[in-house]
Amino acid sequence: MLKNKKWIIGGVVVSALAITGVMSMSSTSVAEEAKAPAAGRPALTVTTTTLRQDKWARSLTANGSILPWQEAIISAQVQGLRIAEVKVSIGDHVQQGDVLVTLDNFTGTVDDATGRTTQGRILAPDSGVISAANANVGSMLQPGAELFRLIRKSRLEWKADLTADELMLLRKGMTAEVSVGEGRVIKGVVRAISPSVNPQTRYGYALVTLPNSSGVIAGAYARGIIDISSGKRTLATLPQSAVMQRGSKTYVLHIGPDNKVNEHAVVIGQRVGDRVEIKQGLKANEPVVESGGAFLTEGDTVQVVKG
Repeated sequence: MLKNKKWIIGGVVVSALAITGVMSMSSTSVAEEAKAPAAGRPALTVTTTTLRQDKWARSLTANGSILPWQEAIISAQVQGLRIAEVKVSIGDHVQQGDVLVTLDNFTGTVDDATGRTTQGRILAPDSGVISAANANVGSMLQPGAELFRLIRKSRLEWKADLTADELMLLRKGMTAEVSVGEGRVIKGVVRAISPSVNPQTRYGYALVTLPNSSGVIAGAYARGIIDISSGKRTLATLPQSAVMQRGSKTYVLHIGPDNKVNEHAVVIGQRVGDRVEIKQGLKANEPVVESGGAFLTEGDTVQVVKG
């Protein structure tokens, strides 16, 4: 009877050990699963890029207006004479010496052949295009009263509005490309730079000659680019998609040896196409997230794949 109890007790002991073994195995599995998140799972699969050396022309972009190169004001020097005929109107192109107006009751030079006084005339002082006309048939001339305005030589120029810092980068003779109308681009040259800025607006200006300005309207708004590098220079660039903006901060997402993301503040320069100049904040061969950075935050772990 006692032997049988031992067997039963032994059976109980064996059963208890088996249960304990199951519980031990279950506890180990749970512990391993609990530790798994601590290792960190990649938040996102990304491709990386590094700085690339490009050759660009350094330039300034500005807005401004198309203005006459020089505008002559044509007026009468005598009074008491009536305008008999007006021969030109706004938009007409004239040559130097062309008759603009004829006058009645002129008491000037006597024609020796006929004995009659020569009819008075007002002539164009230069070639160009008439930009304003105030002369009317039958009106009496008044000394100094404006009759016409003439854009001399029909030449126009671009007045680019620039800050003091930008003006100090300019030199006479630098080339520019001015966009007017629907896709038309005119090449010009900087001919003058203002030595001061307006104290209210803090802007000055540069004047850019436009040799081929036919068909362009004075007073039109224009946007242009001035080449300030006199050629091309080498600079470091990244794709636009790799550069992030948050408020006033510009940064890239650098990937460290541990595949963790770190924000690096950078200073950017000019843009050409989908590339951005990186002036400061990133070294050569430092990998950064090429795209998808908006879904990542500081300290995230990523899985890197080759692009």
